[in-house]
Formats: sequence, structure tokens, C-alpha cells
Amino acid sequence: MSHGVHAVQHEVEHRLNHDDSAGEGHGHKPAENQNKKIALLIVVIALFLAFSETLGKSAQTAGIELNIKASDTWNFFQAKTIRQTTLRAAAEAMAAELTARPDDASKAAMSKQVDAWNATVKRYESDPKEGDGRKELRARAEQYERERDIAMSRYHNYELGSAAYQIGIVLASASVITGMIALVYGAGALAVVGLLFTGLGLFAPGVPHDVLHWFSHLFQGAGAH
Repeated sequence: MSHGVHAVQHEVEHRLNHDDSAGEGHGHKPAENQNKKIALLIVVIALFLAFSETLGKSAQTAGIELNIKASDTWNFFQAKTIRQTTLRAAAEAMAAELTARPDDASKAAMSKQVDAWNATVKRYESDPKEGDGRKELRARAEQYERERDIAMSRYHNYELGSAAYQIGIVLASASVITGMIALVYGAGALAVVGLLFTGLGLFAPGVPHDVLHWFSHLFQGAGAH
């Protein structure tokens, strides 16, 4: 939680303690009950904030780990590609050299080597048994990238939810200090917005991105006309 939110909450706690001590000699006051309800609202929003920040950190960590896995897999893919290209070039060069060899023994040995290299080139392209051919590596890297994008979408949703919760806490805290009840309604609305983004992070992380993508295409299409 940000230092600004902590500072406001500290001021609210001071105000509530002051109200309690002042109210001991003056009996029950409606304002005190109202402030306690607002304090309860702050506690509930702070609880949601803690959940959202914890989920956000977890999603961010997962996204970083998946990005590393995708990068490592693409590096392995590139290494396979280089080795495959080198062997293919060597096999083609030796195959071209076969016609210039006069003796059958040399031709047979060279032909055997060309076949071995071509088999290795084919295995580098796809190796379902070991799962480390270029085809399998590409599919794995792309899967890691998709999972990374989902994790980062979750993270961004949780971050937006956390921001809404923090602003809601500030507004609710300010209502205790200023007595403006409208700020409480604003805090409640922001708490709902925070819950919306937290829910999207949990169950539909790609929705905000898809909606923005749709609007982008819509405005581009309108601009084209």
C-alpha cells in the first residue's frame, strides 16, 4: 500500500480516537457511528486491496518466469536452425561432389554420410519423441508467450483494481476528516470498480485488451471513411 494511503489512514485513526475520547463525556453522537461505519468500509476496501496486490505480484512473477522460458526456448530454436542450416549445406555440397568421385567405395561412403546428415536435418526439423525439434520448440515457445501474455494481462487488471481500492480508501478517509458524505459514495463506487478489475484478472484477463483492440479497429475504420 502506498505511503500516501498510510498517511491518510493514520490521520483518520487519530481523528477517530479523538472523537471517541471527546464523546465519552458527551454521550452518544450520530457522527461517531457514521465515522465507525466509514472506518469499517476502509477496512473492507483495504482487505480487497491486500488480495489484489498479492494476486498482482503472483501474476507478475509468473509473467516474468514465462517470458524467460519463452526466450530460452526461442534461443534453442535458433541454435537448432543454425545447426540444421549448416548440416543441410554440408550435405548438399557433398552430394554435388559425389559425381566427381571415380571410385565406388568413396561414393558409397560419401552417400552414406549425406544420408546421415539429411536424417539429422529432418530430425532437427521435427522430433516428436524427444520434443526438441524446431516444430516442437516453436509450438512450446509460442505457448509460453500466450501464457505470459495472459499472466501480464492479469497483472495489469490487478494493478488497476489496486489503484481503484487505494483511491477509494483515500476518499473514505477524507470523508471522516471533512464530513463530506459524497466522498463515501465515491469510495464505494471505486471499491466496486476495483472488484470488477480483480474479477477480470481472475476470470477474464483478456477482456480489457480485447475491448480496447475492438475500439481501436472501430476508430481506424471510421477514420478510413
